[in-house]
Amino acid sequence: MPSDTDTPAGSARDQPASEVPSPAPLPERAAHPDPGPADALREPPQAAASAQGYLAVFAVREFRAVFAAHLLSLLGVVVSELALTFLVYDLTGSPLLSALTFALGFLPYLVGGTLFAGVADRYPARRVLVTCDLICAACVAVMVLPGTPVAGLLALRCLVAAVSPVFTGTRMAALTDILGEGDLYVLGRSLLRIVSQSALLIGFGVGGVLLAALTPRGAITITVVTFLCSALLLRFGTRDRPARTGGEGGGALMKDSLSGARTVLADRRIRALMLLFWVPALFVVAPEALAAPYADAIGAGPAALGLMMCAMAVGHIGAELYAGSVLSPRGRSRIVLPVAAFGLVPLVLYALLPGMPLTVVALVLAGAGGAYVIGLDQWFVDAVPQELRGRAMTLLTAGLMTVQGIGMALAGLAAEFFPVHQVVAGSGVVGTVCTFLLIVEVRRTSPERVPNKGPIPKGETGLTGM
Repeated sequence: MPSDTDTPAGSARDQPASEVPSPAPLPERAAHPDPGPADALREPPQAAASAQGYLAVFAVREFRAVFAAHLLSLLGVVVSELALTFLVYDLTGSPLLSALTFALGFLPYLVGGTLFAGVADRYPARRVLVTCDLICAACVAVMVLPGTPVAGLLALRCLVAAVSPVFTGTRMAALTDILGEGDLYVLGRSLLRIVSQSALLIGFGVGGVLLAALTPRGAITITVVTFLCSALLLRFGTRDRPARTGGEGGGALMKDSLSGARTVLADRRIRALMLLFWVPALFVVAPEALAAPYADAIGAGPAALGLMMCAMAVGHIGAELYAGSVLSPRGRSRIVLPVAAFGLVPLVLYALLPGMPLTVVALVLAGAGGAYVIGLDQWFVDAVPQELRGRAMTLLTAGLMTVQGIGMALAGLAAEFFPVHQVVAGSGVVGTVCTFLLIVEVRRTSPERVPNKGPIPKGETGLTGM
């Protein structure tokens, strides 16, 4: 299944597996011991995460299964999206339908993430994850059939996209059971996000090679295999834990999902943190959405266009790897608000209509600004009650993918009336102002400023960094 960006875009799961001895279980989890050998799969202490960085996360056996499943399915999704776009164009000769095929990867996220979010907490996580993979494998298998009409291909594409936020949200929430709620969880989320960014760089290249060697339907067939392999890894590589809400009943699913969404968004702190994920993402997509017309405006060729499309991902991957490997949990928390506040400022350089070197620098810096989310992940999981965690993270994933699609559409619309470089620079200015206003709300809802939330040590909220 595709990730959050994870998304984006972007999730309830089983207790961790590691060869490193763990501290005593928390009281609330002692009442629900994990099935299976008690000493076989244990959670590494959070202190080990700080000392070993990303290596500590890979010491957890269950996470290795989740990571491998994520890598396989994500590469398969990227290849299938590219192949399906080519297939629709080959069948119709319509650039509009070809572009629509790609855009449909964003649009159903909001529907699936809102109406079916309750699945993430209502059913055992492993069952949800495996079922989502099997549904997607079945949809892609039907796409491969020669008799499937174009309308059917687009409908199946929508169904896969609607299932994706449920899968990603369930997996995100599951990581808190596998890795705990501390630094291991933050580093695990970071690794999955880095893989998602890297897949954009590698997957399209792999997809291009496959399309040169296979027909579009042949390339899509590979995705069926990746979904099935992901399902097998999750089924046999993770534990079966009970549903997060303690049962599978409790009324209609859609009603439960909508009720959970209202509850999540009604909490001022959770809402502010969720918006801090969404708002910068709404504006940062402008240069990617307008890369082709901007390359044309400065007289750059196809190679330069490819470089611009990769630059932001490279900046994000490098910055997040640095933050996860070098900074302590306190350090990652301290950079959240400052980096979020100024992350969009490099886009203002577009106002100068710069050539390729300065444009690439601006994109790399804007991508690096996305590293604030590694600290924000910890704030979010601390703010969301455990019984709502699956629904909250599904909603977070759905919203993240949706706002990116909206941001691309708005950037394209603005470029119909203004020069492309002014649109991108304007996105940097307006996005920075909106983010600053949002940061004021995040600071106001900080646990150290809200008595009933309980105080936390100075520096852990990032307030001293602003």
